[in-house]
Amino acid sequence: MESSDHPRSRRYLFTLTLAALGVVYGDIGTSPLYALRECFKPDHGVAVTPANVMGVLSLIFWSLTIVISFKYLLFVMRADNRGEGGILALMSLVRARSGPPSLRRSTLIALGIFGAALLYGDGMITPAISVLSAIEGLEIATPVFAPYIVPITIAVLIALFVVQRAGTAKVGAMFGPVMVIWFTVIAVMGIMHIVREPHVLLALNPAHAVSFFIRNRIHGFLVLGAVFLAVTGGEALYADMGHFGARPIRIAWFTMVFPSLLLNYFGQGALLLHSPHATDHPFFEMAPHWGRVPLVILSTLATVIASQAVISGAFSLTRQAVQLGYTPRIQIRHTSARQIGQIYIPSINWLLMISAIGLVLAFRESTALAAAYGVAVTTTMGITTLLLAVVEREQWRWKMAAVLGLTIPVLIIDLSFFGANIIKVMEGGWFPLAVGIAVFTIMTTWRAGRELLSSRLKETGLSIDDFLRELSRGQIPRVAGTAVFMSRYSSGVPTQMLHNLKHNKVVHQTVVLLTVLIEETARLVSDERYEWEDLGQGVYRLTVRFGYMDDTDIPETLESADGPVKFHPMLTSYFLGRETLIPTRRPGMALWREKLFSWMMRNSSSASQFFCLPANQGSELGAQIEL
Repeated sequence: MESSDHPRSRRYLFTLTLAALGVVYGDIGTSPLYALRECFKPDHGVAVTPANVMGVLSLIFWSLTIVISFKYLLFVMRADNRGEGGILALMSLVRARSGPPSLRRSTLIALGIFGAALLYGDGMITPAISVLSAIEGLEIATPVFAPYIVPITIAVLIALFVVQRAGTAKVGAMFGPVMVIWFTVIAVMGIMHIVREPHVLLALNPAHAVSFFIRNRIHGFLVLGAVFLAVTGGEALYADMGHFGARPIRIAWFTMVFPSLLLNYFGQGALLLHSPHATDHPFFEMAPHWGRVPLVILSTLATVIASQAVISGAFSLTRQAVQLGYTPRIQIRHTSARQIGQIYIPSINWLLMISAIGLVLAFRESTALAAAYGVAVTTTMGITTLLLAVVEREQWRWKMAAVLGLTIPVLIIDLSFFGANIIKVMEGGWFPLAVGIAVFTIMTTWRAGRELLSSRLKETGLSIDDFLRELSRGQIPRVAGTAVFMSRYSSGVPTQMLHNLKHNKVVHQTVVLLTVLIEETARLVSDERYEWEDLGQGVYRLTVRFGYMDDTDIPETLESADGPVKFHPMLTSYFLGRETLIPTRRPGMALWREKLFSWMMRNSSSASQFFCLPANQGSELGAQIEL
């Protein structure tokens, strides 16, 4: 193995770090556009006094230090599922190690699913607030642009979502350099103002944060909802770990992102100490008048990159949910032959675009959107802390004192941020919660419906022993070739096989009963993938396992299988079931959930597409099933 000190390894690490800088840190890297500004909005009742400015800066510094540097980079990113991160990966890690079904296990799974569902609301709000806050800088440059802020924002959003179909492979190389320029510029802007008011650096002392709360009481607590805007994007660090690895993400943070953010926030603070009335847009007020239009252009590029990262995260999250069996099969396109993580999901893309444009039209100002921002992410961060505690105890074998010593302080901070944000529900915070509840309902209904459908199919199935006895009598004609019957469960005879026998009166010379299982692991090696069972009479049962990040290309997977059956493309036929579901009042699920599940089944992508089956070698055999 190549040493990390080798020049080629160092170049590769530099390349990964640069790419991580562009993709991972877009969201948190553009938060200076609006975070400090929101802290001093009149609604919070906190005056722009030197003491309050120092207090808010201290809160931002310690929030970035504890939440991002300490919690996510040092601890959460250690909880990887074979290199993959994100709350679904963490949930699957917890689920795989929590033993048989129980109330505790079900609660942990439900928390993980709800946390993942809330991220879709974040994916809708982030493009809207990021791009809108950047375009609003035009109004600072010249009032002429004021009537056109919303139309320009919508145009940028449309362009952003339209180009998604091309994938990030071609433009990905641009992301890192653009963000290097961005972080360099915001750092230089900060330094320019810090040298005028150098005592602003005394805000590093946490005593300023404590005195801020003592002085402002309830108003100081409410400001935490705006302070939290400085740490949004923390979940992206964990979610994108599988693409870049933990080390490049940490290097990018500690060498460039963290210092640049601090310099810019403290520079904005220095500006407010010098000009207390510059609270409308302190970020753009930091720049000289001649530099504001170029800064708006750079900000727009940075926010587009930030939005790109969130959109790509929504694609990856959806793919994981499909593989884990929490959402229906949908069309997924790969946009890169080299990078498996670069995918495009049309339905999710257009849903995010319509939602982002709707939010811009409804709220019209980034400061109004800020009220909707934070509720979803604070909830997800709190859930991540709880799931991490389970991993610390059950996987890392920490002593309970160590688990509580880390979890309780971090959870107190998470809950403080949550409490400061949840009061904004009526001002817009209801939106991400509504999205999260809707997605959670879809995920849990699909999962429960699949289990109910499997149990109903088992009730009407035929045992494999009875079927093999019929074959052994020699009364059923056999035809040449290999037939692969896809089955949801690894027992009995698939329904479509019985229908094929009923209508065509023949059985292929070689029959493979294929069951595909998606494991709670990101990826599997070939040795873990196949499990053969010779049932006799030319009938085999094959279980193929995939990780939830693996591609489910069945023909390619079977061709590489080492077993008793050789799958020749022109001699293999695939048979799938296509059930028509009839909701009933039988015990199982509530009637409305059965109707929802039936609707999702009708509108899901076909199994042929999902498993990449050749169009001229597959057959779907239908059946009516009462739920």
